[in-house]
Amino acid sequence: MPELPEVERAAAMARTVAVGRTITSVSVRHRSQRRGLPARDARSLVGDRVTAVERRGKAQRFKLASGRELQVHFRMTGDWIVPGPGRLPRTIRAILTFDDGGRLALDDPRALSVLSLCVAENEDDGLGPDAIDPRLTARRLAGALASRRIGIKVALLDQRVVAGIGNIYASEALWRARIRPETPANQLHTAQLGALVRAIRATMKTAMSRQERYYGGDGGGSDSGRFAVYDREGEPCRRCRSPIRRITQAGRSTYFCAGCQE
Repeated sequence: MPELPEVERAAAMARTVAVGRTITSVSVRHRSQRRGLPARDARSLVGDRVTAVERRGKAQRFKLASGRELQVHFRMTGDWIVPGPGRLPRTIRAILTFDDGGRLALDDPRALSVLSLCVAENEDDGLGPDAIDPRLTARRLAGALASRRIGIKVALLDQRVVAGIGNIYASEALWRARIRPETPANQLHTAQLGALVRAIRATMKTAMSRQERYYGGDGGGSDSGRFAVYDREGEPCRRCRSPIRRITQAGRSTYFCAGCQE
């Protein structure tokens, strides 16, 4: 599932194509996307101008001159592509065309992405601070975790705690911070919370510097070498050489080093 770095990369692509341009056509090609963006809403986008493309956590917001927003959530396998001439892939689910001839196409093999049109939202959207937002501090994280007895890895997946972190980067950040993923979230001490905030920022910075997206999966990624622990079960830890372990938390695979994550 795309997380903050991947969604930010896609948003940057969308900005280059869409910002300042007027929408001339919207084609929604799959019934799943029509649930969120029915034909009437799609037609109403024609003639509206994109003033900004913002990212909040794992979602994108296309700000429109009309005061509305087109919200985009990639879910598991969605992504933007800028199609060239010729036949489009069968996995294209929606296409936005602009007044300069530019196009943005939503490519999603599993057709789980959600497009929806709504009035502009305020900042009180129920999400926690963005994972790269300077307002994410150890003190603020402590407040968000104070009543949570669940493992810290599971807590980090809750977008109300920190927006933008998913299964991959939660495991990676906890490895950087040397925190065991099963540790009850409300039992982290001040030094651990500070280390975790720094680790989250460093993890996201590293991921955002990459130009390609990870398309592996639990136990089957072909390019898992980019990660310290994720999808590396049985391989040696790069810090202490202990074997990486995998456990299941809340139905998701968690990877960690039992040797140096305390």
